[in-house]
Order: sequence, then C-alpha cells, then structure tokens
Amino acid sequence: MSGNSALVASTTSVSVVTERLRITEIFHSIQGEADAIGWRTVFVRLTGCPLRCVWCDTEYSFYGGDWHAIDDILAQVASYGAKHVCVTGGEPLAQKRCLILLQKLCDAGYDVSLETSGALDVSAVDPRVRKVMDLKAPDSGESQRNLWSNLDHLLAHDQIKIVIASRADYEWACAMLTEHALAQRCMVLFSPVHGAVQPRDLAEWIIADKLPVRFQMQLHKLLWNDAAGH
Repeated sequence: MSGNSALVASTTSVSVVTERLRITEIFHSIQGEADAIGWRTVFVRLTGCPLRCVWCDTEYSFYGGDWHAIDDILAQVASYGAKHVCVTGGEPLAQKRCLILLQKLCDAGYDVSLETSGALDVSAVDPRVRKVMDLKAPDSGESQRNLWSNLDHLLAHDQIKIVIASRADYEWACAMLTEHALAQRCMVLFSPVHGAVQPRDLAEWIIADKLPVRFQMQLHKLLWNDAAGH
C-alpha cells in the first residue's frame, strides 16, 4: 500500500470510529409526552447528563451504557417499523455526535423529536427535528442552568416543557410565560411531577388563570405505572 493509500485508509477508519454514541437503551413503546403523545415510537436513550434534577426519573442513564455505531443505531430503529423516533437521555446533546444521529434519522424519513434539558445549546440541531426543551423550575434544583438564549432557536413546531413540583414552581412558570412570551414562540407544556403535585390541582390552576399552555401527564406512567421513565 502506498503512503497516500495508507493515509486514506487511516482517515476513513478514524471517521467510522468517531461516529459512535454511548447508548443506555433503545426500546419500542408508546410516546407518553408532548405533541406526539400516543404514537408508537422508538426511543433512543443516550447515556450521560450534566444536570441533577431533584425529580429526575431516568438516573440510570447517567452512567454506563454501550458504544454503538450510528449506522447500527439506525438499523435497530428501522427494525421496529415505527415512523416516530424520540432521542432522549439523560441529556442527549451532551454527546456532540447526537447531532449526526438526528440528521441521519431525519434523512431516513422519520418524524424525529429530541428531549433536551434546555441547559445546552440547541442552535445546531437539525431544523426538521421537533425539539421538546425543558425550562427548569426552581424546585428542580437546576434552574440556574437554563440557557435562555435557546429560546431564540426554537421553531413553531418545537415545544417548551416546564415540569412543576409545587405551587411556587407554577408561579415561576407563569412569570416566565409572560416575561419571555413563551406561548408566542411555540407550544408550552406544563407537567406535574409524579407524586409531588396532584395532576388535578395543576389542571385547575391552569383553568383558573386561563393560561395558553397545554396540560400534560406522562401517559406511560398511567398505562404501566412506570415511575422509571418508560
């Protein structure tokens, strides 16, 4: 092999190796949240998260996981025959190559959503992806991590999710709704923390205050009494 050929082979090998992601799990279920609720969906859960929200229900995704080539992930997703794919975590954007996976899923024709904490820059996410972006309320313990510049990168098909653990969280969410004109940017979801706020209470607060937000409960927890995330 000539020197140039060896260089090409080496470069190609490195390219293949770097297009990998550490994955906690890939599973097939019913989407329990956001505007795709109820659709049969393949979930790709990436490992790792820089946040430690008090109410997190997917702490098992913080560590461990296995490395998968992105093309192998695509093949596994295809095996379920679902139109909807949700890339989640942890915090999927903590792995930079998540952006490659999102692009390739869109290129393959899937309806792709991304569940992200709102603490990491979303500006480079493929615009075909529906971003479901958290704003962390005070009782999460991570509200100081909200990256407010992300609001300027949200598109009309994206969603802002605020998880509410108390009446104080609700009041904060109402203030943010007004201060940042959230409902004029995209759909806003208010979701009660399982076991902390009664869903009926949150629903009645929203009705009483005539808020332009969508109440949501986690459908998977109603179907399977699943407090572990899926």
